[in-house]
Amino acid sequence: MSYPTIDFLFLSEEDMIKAGVKDMSACIDAMEEVVKCLNSGDYVMGGENHNSHGSQVSFPVSSPFPNMPLDVGDDRRFMAMPAYIGGPFDLMGMKWYGSNIANREKGLPRSILTVMLNDKDTGAPLALMSANLLSAYRTGAIPGVGARYLVRKGASVCGICGPGVMGKTSLAAIMATCPDIDTVVVKGRGKASLDKFIEYVKSEYPMLKKVEAVETVEELVRVSDVISFANSGGTDPSTYPFVKKEWIKPGAVLIGVSAFDMDSEELKSTTLVVDNIKLYEAWAEEFPYPSFGMNNIIGSKFTDMAHDGIISMDEITDLGDIIYGKRPGRVSDDQIFVYSVGGMPVEDVAWGKVCYEKAKELGLGVKLRLWDEPDMH
Repeated sequence: MSYPTIDFLFLSEEDMIKAGVKDMSACIDAMEEVVKCLNSGDYVMGGENHNSHGSQVSFPVSSPFPNMPLDVGDDRRFMAMPAYIGGPFDLMGMKWYGSNIANREKGLPRSILTVMLNDKDTGAPLALMSANLLSAYRTGAIPGVGARYLVRKGASVCGICGPGVMGKTSLAAIMATCPDIDTVVVKGRGKASLDKFIEYVKSEYPMLKKVEAVETVEELVRVSDVISFANSGGTDPSTYPFVKKEWIKPGAVLIGVSAFDMDSEELKSTTLVVDNIKLYEAWAEEFPYPSFGMNNIIGSKFTDMAHDGIISMDEITDLGDIIYGKRPGRVSDDQIFVYSVGGMPVEDVAWGKVCYEKAKELGLGVKLRLWDEPDMH
């Protein structure tokens, strides 16, 4: 029996840009298809429950071994995130990354990411691609899917908490889905990052009437119709931006891309939406109660509230149920939503597939050979 040659495509960040990885409107459309696949069950992720976010290697704070990496700061880890996504994508893949906040001192991003796409039947590699931009844009696009279905018509003020990469991409998604936005307000920690963000926003969206920084979370929340919490967050909820319901404008949508917190009883009086309820159920299994804090995504507070009997699990709405019309979305202009975004490798595989197909169409990338014929078979 003869065995075929296996080639796969390597796509650099430059190749990915040419292949459209930064096309936010197209990415939102792709992520809507992902949410529909998640809701219908046409996907598989890791773990026995098929819903694990991934397998993570975290390092000890001390070790007798001199070469052992140590956890001396936030987000020091490696993580493998495998997934199959069906629907129009029908592909297996995995995101792999290492993260170290100290990278910034070396002029590197905090996380360095790649995605490998594989044939779902043979396991053969199809593409290895630079994935920092891919991950950033799919992370922003999931808030965009929520904004498409939840934000009220006429919403004009977008708030961004955290002027980093996730702040930029979630803003791009909100701008793509909310045509009446004319004002952006931003809350950050340092003047340099705020100034850089404001300059970026003015350059990228010259049609905006106003772009300004605010000093406090309260100021940000009081004026905003849709808010993306895209700030960094560790494992201590007391450090997260805290929101009081009395600050929230009637009809506003709060999107938890990263860490923020509210009082449980006040959260109960809002409409709670998640991007994939099965992911949060898996996190509730994987993280010891209370999950929120161990996992800084607000949806884990929703499941903690259900554990405590404050709400029932049925009071948490899956976004896919809204898209498919199984559950109501917005029923009044005054309705307040808190929308939790977990982030899943199915999203990376899906957007990677779209970019991979475009790269092939444009003749981008470098073809690499795995073998002419396997040596052992």
